[in-house]
Amino acid sequence: MKYKSFLLLVTIILCFVTKSFSQSNHFIIRNGIGITGGLTQFDMLTDNFTTKASHGYLGGLRALVDIPHKWYNFSYGMQFSENKIEILGRPSLLSLEENFIDYKLLLVQCDFLLQVKLIKNYLTLDLGPMLQHNGNLEFRDESQEDYYINNYSNLTAEAITNLSKFHVNGVIGASVGIRNFMIKGRYIYGFTNILDKLNKQNVDNTGGKSKFEGHQHMITLSAIVTF
Repeated sequence: MKYKSFLLLVTIILCFVTKSFSQSNHFIIRNGIGITGGLTQFDMLTDNFTTKASHGYLGGLRALVDIPHKWYNFSYGMQFSENKIEILGRPSLLSLEENFIDYKLLLVQCDFLLQVKLIKNYLTLDLGPMLQHNGNLEFRDESQEDYYINNYSNLTAEAITNLSKFHVNGVIGASVGIRNFMIKGRYIYGFTNILDKLNKQNVDNTGGKSKFEGHQHMITLSAIVTF
């Protein structure tokens, strides 16, 4: 995937945020930048396919604006993740055997979050929008490239790999810990149709729904160290 321009833009923005202190109405506003890493669970909400969530991993950078005299903080960041999803299929066109086809999906996501202080900075409710760029579905097992997708008569596993690339997501979650080390759990929902590109291609939808529609949902659990 060609993430270079997207990654360069986000990295430049984040690099401008370093640990600093500024005075505003006698309150110290602290800015910090952190490194994050963790696990993901990715799935797709769709009536077109039978899917099963699987685990992946993530890493990234996050900037925090800590405002002591307010009931909220702000944070924004970029994360890269490799996710896995399984879609039910069959080895051949007329086969009665069913197996899950293992795919992986690479994502780059940039979010801007409002962090509501539930217990000072030790426990916050995090919510906000997220922009996403992703690649195509890739086979984890090349021997499954010739499989056929269940719920359709002639739809091959290769034919559904070309996904829409840019998406708008919503994020809600929580952070717990101390200022320099936090554990974060988040739920990410895709508002846009990640399968929309299939509707613009000559995909054989015989035997199933003619319109392809799917919305990603993703759970992440990560740790962040802030400097």
